[in-house]
Amino acid sequence: MRGVNSVAIQTMKNAILSLVAAGVALLTPATAFADDHTEAEKPKWSLAIHGGAGTILPENITPEQRAAYEAALQEALDAGTEILASGGSAMDAVKAAIIPMEDNPLFNAGRGAVYTWEGENELDASIMDGRDRSAGAVTGVKTVRNPILLADTVRTDSPHVFLMGEGAEQFADEQGFEVTPPEWFATESRRQSLERMKARELSALDVDLKFGTVGAVALDQDGNLAAGTSTGGMTGKRWGRIGDAPVIGAGTYADNRACAVSATGWGEYFIRVGVAHEICARLRWDQAIRRASYADPSVPAEELEKFEGLLKMRSQLHADSVMAEVKELGGDGGVIVVTPYGETIFSFNTAGMYRGRANSDGLNEVAIFGGEEAGASDTPDH
Repeated sequence: MRGVNSVAIQTMKNAILSLVAAGVALLTPATAFADDHTEAEKPKWSLAIHGGAGTILPENITPEQRAAYEAALQEALDAGTEILASGGSAMDAVKAAIIPMEDNPLFNAGRGAVYTWEGENELDASIMDGRDRSAGAVTGVKTVRNPILLADTVRTDSPHVFLMGEGAEQFADEQGFEVTPPEWFATESRRQSLERMKARELSALDVDLKFGTVGAVALDQDGNLAAGTSTGGMTGKRWGRIGDAPVIGAGTYADNRACAVSATGWGEYFIRVGVAHEICARLRWDQAIRRASYADPSVPAEELEKFEGLLKMRSQLHADSVMAEVKELGGDGGVIVVTPYGETIFSFNTAGMYRGRANSDGLNEVAIFGGEEAGASDTPDH
């Protein structure tokens, strides 16, 4: 699993008692949730994206396929980066990054979505604003080109959070969304996957060696977080099956006090663990300590530096430990995370995850296989 090594874990254990003691002392009512974004080295904005996780091995991808995926990820990353670099909102950046992936048949979202057992493309999406934890989600829609936009419209223009099927499409029509015909979403490779599944009595995992769900998480220059996720589900899904992608708290979550998360993987397990919310819940305490530390002028600079390094390690460890729970239950997949201080975190228990990240410090990279990011120290656990 992509994460901290044993030395870092031991370092964390040695420091955790002093951290908690100092944190409790700092967390007075006046400073516990201060919105302080003035500390040095904090990026003005940060963005991470994913395009699915799974059995993604170098030997199974041709150079041409790898180049196509890297170009698609870079296009999505650039779209979100343009919004954030110009001072736009995290919410707009998340939508801007997801739309190109929904339109690209390489991914399992929008165009290129997998087929249900009945031979249809059913789409799910969710989005969440970390400022006020407003959220919108849709599931089982068949006529909306970009489900992430419909999910956001549910968030902003309805009294509800989650709409499904015909009701979601009726709402889309009332809000002025154009009806997209089924042939826009259809691709031959996805149809063949369904046919192989039926002919050989395979499971969805036997025909889908990767989970092509797409997502994005962002921090904007105002210090606000947002997360969004979009998917076509699993090949051959039946009985109105719903995965984690449209479920707030499972596949998507954002809270300015903690983090923003988007997930991809075997949805049943992500729902059972409540992956996205669980990660944010674990990070929330650490971020409160962090804010209080920066708000207290009596804390020495060297102590702030120790806090910073330790809390960065703990953020990765929190994500890794939640993904370890998913694996223990039998599930595969991964998450992308961004914190209120701009760190971008990848954690996946599979061989690879299509992913990318960028920030205002100049970081801009895309990756597919384990350990490819700058500074990566170990490989995925698979």
